[in-house]
Amino acid sequence: MAATDHSQPPIVHFVGSIPLPDTETVFRTLSEMTGPHLRRLPDGETGIRKTWIRFLQAVLADNPAIEVADDVPPFQFTQWDGKVLREIPRLRVKPGARPDPASFETGYAEMAIASWAIFERMQQAGIIPDKVKFQVSLPTPIAPTYNNMMPADRPVLLPALTEHLIGEVEKIAAAIPHDRLALQWDVCQEVLAWEGYYEAGPVDFRRETIDVLTRIGEAVPAAIELGYHLCYGSPADEHLVQPKDMGIMVEMANAVSAGVRRPLQYFHMPVPKERTDDGYFAPLENLRLHRETQLYLGLVHHNDAQGDVDRLNAARRHAWIDAVTTECGMARGDPVRLAALLAAHVRAAEAGA
Repeated sequence: MAATDHSQPPIVHFVGSIPLPDTETVFRTLSEMTGPHLRRLPDGETGIRKTWIRFLQAVLADNPAIEVADDVPPFQFTQWDGKVLREIPRLRVKPGARPDPASFETGYAEMAIASWAIFERMQQAGIIPDKVKFQVSLPTPIAPTYNNMMPADRPVLLPALTEHLIGEVEKIAAAIPHDRLALQWDVCQEVLAWEGYYEAGPVDFRRETIDVLTRIGEAVPAAIELGYHLCYGSPADEHLVQPKDMGIMVEMANAVSAGVRRPLQYFHMPVPKERTDDGYFAPLENLRLHRETQLYLGLVHHNDAQGDVDRLNAARRHAWIDAVTTECGMARGDPVRLAALLAAHVRAAEAGA
């Protein structure tokens, strides 16, 4: 495996969601404003995916093997400052039922393939730069399991959801040329669980997390680029937990790297706006990644050009940074900020050259 090239300036990376009305507008806008710095381009997760996995509550509740647990309190979905963002009704597997992987209708493959058709047309027209790959961002099977299910039922549902999402990857891989495709697994609930955000279930969440993240990584064909976005959530454009430092993310990245045998192109990790201190970045010195794996940092913030540079410089005292990006997707932030945020990505990338 080739080592990552530390002589290159950082690229611009987009996690997934963009506050624009449709896929074509996303492709056009990002290409026009950041094209020379791009390596991959997501479809913006417009429509039903704007709130990431919130629509999966209904997908699960409608499944014949699952029911709403009306006799238990809903899950309090809170952010770092204690504010309750919403209450999520609990779901459980019906007594004696076993969810069938084929019974879920998430639509991820269908949406990705539809976006690919637009991507290919616009790339052939010269709107999207030639060497840019189409990026598909998918939630892990753990994400809806931890957000929606009773803790005791997670181990019953998780194998079926894992098989379903691997099946979606297979459909995407069958429809899109592998050398023009990148797949990113969005890892949020796992990070939060390691921070103590969720109730404990019958299976150790650390072992469960690494087992699943390894399996879904190995399920991506080797010729497709693979990345993991580690996340602290942003349902109200703020983290659900504020990280003390990058220690948990480094621990998870090391464990996934040790388990995934195929090439692994990158890990993305967030950086809160106020963290320009060495203490936050020091755990990066303990990263043990594949030789080809790059490190992307979500250090770009709105209206903070000097802070973006300060965060990049602080991080570089502890690790090489291969891409700049925001902490998470941008769809739930103020759409008015988008143009300035895109310009900030370019500015930060050029500052890191």
